[in-house]
Amino acid sequence: MSSTIISPSASGLNVRLGMSPISWSNDDLPQLGGDTSLETCLIETREAGFTGTETGGKFPSNAVELGSVLGSHDLALVSGWYSGTMISNDIESEKRRITPQLELFRNVGAAVIVYGETFETVQNQQSRALASRPKLVDFDAVAYGRNLTLLAEYCADYGVPLTLHHHMGTAVESEAEIDTMMNNTGEAVNLLLDTGHLVFAGGDNASVISKYGQRINHVHTKDIRPDILAGIDRDEKSFLDCVLDGVFTVPGDGMIDYHDVMQRLADVGYEGWVIVEAEQDPIKANPLVYAKKGYDALMEALTKAGYGVTY
Repeated sequence: MSSTIISPSASGLNVRLGMSPISWSNDDLPQLGGDTSLETCLIETREAGFTGTETGGKFPSNAVELGSVLGSHDLALVSGWYSGTMISNDIESEKRRITPQLELFRNVGAAVIVYGETFETVQNQQSRALASRPKLVDFDAVAYGRNLTLLAEYCADYGVPLTLHHHMGTAVESEAEIDTMMNNTGEAVNLLLDTGHLVFAGGDNASVISKYGQRINHVHTKDIRPDILAGIDRDEKSFLDCVLDGVFTVPGDGMIDYHDVMQRLADVGYEGWVIVEAEQDPIKANPLVYAKKGYDALMEALTKAGYGVTY
């Protein structure tokens, strides 16, 4: 895919806009869009204005097939989730686990691989309350950080940088846990800023961007519905319950000030992909309608911050 400016830059900084397929179908909640085809997802992703996508369960796992289906919709592969277990696993075993996905991503030209720590996670268990998640303080963060750095260096050698995804229901959820990981890992471990997960966890986007802006190499944008967030009992509700209740939405439809977020990213010189990843019930929130809403909100915020958007 050639790089063409579709919105001029006032700052010399440029980003690209992508969309996650999770708005069309949710791998952890098959009742949400389980019957929606990959073809529909990709057609509507492109129709909404996005030029890249992350992977999901319906995507081919063969490089030729994946490249072909994305090419037919004029979309780039941006990234995709990897369920890491580096807290409990040894480095050589983890390298073997991640290698097939690294090879696929390298061959199709993905910008990053998204590492989520899934040891004892409750993010995909509807029977487990958010409060029952693993806590990073219960593990050896120094050893974990050292091994995660080795894994990230391995990914970098493949040409697919690792980006660490702080995520609700995992051992790396809060801003304090992000601090611990950033302080105990080397420069090869980059940070994925997920604006919605951070606010959900009680963290502050401005603070994290200020502290770790130079290590942020990927951005997920989702908004938060404040009324839903305020009513969540974390001792009772699972993460998936919260998704079903509608805690997440697209940028411009919730409580997060995306003009501020994008200006702060511009201030630290961020350039890369900005992804809309907002898991909702597609029956209640039409994916194409909300994709367009998110795209328009981001374009407005990015333009105001002086960003150019490239294709």
